[in-house]
Amino acid sequence: MDVPQLIVDLAMALVAALVGGMVAQLLRQPVILGYFLAGIVIGPFTPGPVGDVNRLEVLAEIGVTFLMFALGVEISGPALLRVGRVALLGGAGQIAVSMALGAGLGALLGLEGSALVFFGALIALSSTVVVVRLLAQHGELAAPQGRIALGMLVVQDLSVVPMMVILPALAQPTEDLVPGLALAAVKAAAILAGTLLLGPRVVPWVLLRVSVTGSRELFLLTVIALALGTALVTAWAGLSLAFGAFLAGLVVAESELSHEVLGQITPLRDAFITLFFVSVGMLLDPAFVLQEAVLVLGLALAVLVGKAAIAGAIPLLFGYPLPTALFVGAALAQVGEFSFVLARLGVAEGILSERVFGLVLAVAIVTIVLTPAAMRLAPVLARGLRRVGSAPVGPSGEARADDRAAAEPEQPALRDHVVLLGYGRVGAEVARWLEAHGVPYLAIDADPLRLRAPHARGVPTLAGDASGPALLAHAQLGLARVLVITIPEVPAAERAIHYAREANPAIDIVVRADAAATVAALQRSGVDETVQPEFEAALEFVRHTLSRYGVDGAALEVDLNARRTAFYAAGAEA
Repeated sequence: MDVPQLIVDLAMALVAALVGGMVAQLLRQPVILGYFLAGIVIGPFTPGPVGDVNRLEVLAEIGVTFLMFALGVEISGPALLRVGRVALLGGAGQIAVSMALGAGLGALLGLEGSALVFFGALIALSSTVVVVRLLAQHGELAAPQGRIALGMLVVQDLSVVPMMVILPALAQPTEDLVPGLALAAVKAAAILAGTLLLGPRVVPWVLLRVSVTGSRELFLLTVIALALGTALVTAWAGLSLAFGAFLAGLVVAESELSHEVLGQITPLRDAFITLFFVSVGMLLDPAFVLQEAVLVLGLALAVLVGKAAIAGAIPLLFGYPLPTALFVGAALAQVGEFSFVLARLGVAEGILSERVFGLVLAVAIVTIVLTPAAMRLAPVLARGLRRVGSAPVGPSGEARADDRAAAEPEQPALRDHVVLLGYGRVGAEVARWLEAHGVPYLAIDADPLRLRAPHARGVPTLAGDASGPALLAHAQLGLARVLVITIPEVPAAERAIHYAREANPAIDIVVRADAAATVAALQRSGVDETVQPEFEAALEFVRHTLSRYGVDGAALEVDLNARRTAFYAAGAEA
């Protein structure tokens, strides 16, 4: 039978991405580099199998849409305010100065007018995907330098939205530029106002009604329809698909189910954005890179040094010490994934040439490859500068207390708390006793209606799949003391146990076994305590009945405890 060519191209791209990603991991490089290389291998400029980039670009556009939707869900108003002054103000300043740097480099390449602005925007953006993974590997996510870098990345990612609205308008003739920009701004403002006025009243209500049906398939379809539907509305209005998807994400961010939405959309986003990176790699001609090797390396060096200096100067201006500044500068020195989104847009609008696109992609690959080494070098460089006595530092070598408080995200409010998975009858009773004894806890349940009562009492709550890593990541398991799992579904409980043990090996886990046959499976998962409700109920029946026949209470309690120990021990040995 004839296989549709789209299926062939899709399978080819995914297999190539898998192999490329694994090679990148083995070489301790970001996986997106492997995706780029996979695209080059199956691209038209290298021997071997060739995929159709035009067909893959359609799927890649879906990846960009989901990427912007997830960005909107993650960047809520309160989250943006918490990044602090050093990220909010400094991040905006870093973008402006980096754009000037990029425009200067573009001028050296012979670019003019709107192409200079576009090229500057491409250079200004760093890679959130790469930096977050490197910060996690270095154990710096919670450190001041990690939080500053993440805050500045949030501001960079957010700046992509107005860039995608404004920059395409630069393709118009000079006499139409101002009216074109004004029209784009009016359209964006009208859609933004309509979305923010109607969205919070409609979207959370729809998500809640679908969620209470208990159907994960319907919930996922609702999320996809919301992201793609809003994106289509903005596209029909003459704006980008990505802008509409971002607005849909902003609305969802205000819903009590935002964490569940993010957990559902993340696998789709990751799969489709992989195709985006592969399709970008397919457009790169290795022969062109070799021919322009000196220019590529020169641009990459200028970008690395220039962006590192600009980003590193921001923490110094806010009073942070030199090691923090050098680390932040090294972390943000590369060219990132949103630059590829904008570059593709610039080529499609006729603002950037294919040659410039190739240069941007090649420079991005070189800077991403060198970023891990730059981050490892930053502390060494800081120690060397201090040794020779030439290290500039902020006031007293430390950020002032008021600056530090404003500059960093708020510290987690929960510590040594209980994470309660499942707020049904058993979970609610456990919660009542926790509250009575003043024990802090966070409640998670798939049904948001169950959580309204504890949420109204000021209890932190999360609505969604209680076993999903995306949701559990927000439960601060690393700081928790006990995990109580009352959900009856064994596979979901096992997933939660596995994730909790990875996040916090010392956490105490007590889990409900809905049937005697499941005790062994749950105990093998690494729990500290298993509770089988039917067995415990049987012991209570025995205690009450035998007490009516005059059986000694103390002796009976010893026998019951012995039976309890034997029951759970048998489960552990099974």
